[in-house]
Amino acid sequence: MRIFVTGASGWIGSAVVPELIRAGHQVLGLARSDASATAIAGLGAEVLRGDLNDTDVLRAGTLASDGVIHLAFVVPSVTEAATRTDARAIETFAASLAGTGKPLVISGATLVRPGRPATERDELIAAGPIAARITNMRAALAAADRGVRSCLVMLPRSVHGQGERHGFVPQLIAMARATGVCGYIGDGSNRWPAVHVKDAASLYRLAIEQAPAGAVLNAVGDEGVPVREIAEAIGRQLNLPARSRPAGDYAGMLVPLLTTDMPASSAITQELLGWKPSHPGLIEDIEQGHYFT
Repeated sequence: MRIFVTGASGWIGSAVVPELIRAGHQVLGLARSDASATAIAGLGAEVLRGDLNDTDVLRAGTLASDGVIHLAFVVPSVTEAATRTDARAIETFAASLAGTGKPLVISGATLVRPGRPATERDELIAAGPIAARITNMRAALAAADRGVRSCLVMLPRSVHGQGERHGFVPQLIAMARATGVCGYIGDGSNRWPAVHVKDAASLYRLAIEQAPAGAVLNAVGDEGVPVREIAEAIGRQLNLPARSRPAGDYAGMLVPLLTTDMPASSAITQELLGWKPSHPGLIEDIEQGHYFT
């Protein structure tokens, strides 16, 4: 297959592209800068210059391909403008693929279901701070009614691995170095789902190859890692204490992330596609030391 990938030079895209190429696929990667174009070419993919606002470019890339993996998102992701841009991009992909039965794989985020792990069968309710993004996810799934083999890959809060520099774990490490304490809020028993970036990449490949239309897939390796254990693992590497800190010491998205229990299961995904996460879990990955060099 020839697969059009947005976000091909990003953290997850830089793992997805080699995974696809190793499996025998050709990749056309969207690049919005010279640096992105160089990175994509270095991964062995063909480059298409443009960005998510260039609907003509997105249409051309889609029509020239056998399927689309949409990883890119205009940051900051919570802005109304960014979600509108994402909605236009998804509609462009869906309209271009309508009636072909070709695959469209869209990225989402694992859901939060109080008191239990979220699953692939949970309803996508457009509410809360990411309501607009959930609306876009629902629109992507609805493309199945237009003859598109569309599906969602739901990513957990931590997509970790060697080379991660901007995710939540690096943010916690930076704060620990700055304050001398590896912090968590409350008793730290609330849990994060997590996945190694190479396991996520293999799920994207399986999704583009064989996921049925309308599928929701959870890219989850660790169902739920207590935040306190994450802080303690960081503390062992930095030789710093791990202890509870006031919520006021944190800013932005870290507060809800450090206070919400959000485990998620991938049992349905694993059974449906035969996906088996095999790379290190989050704690083991932190303990390998690459985050601290």
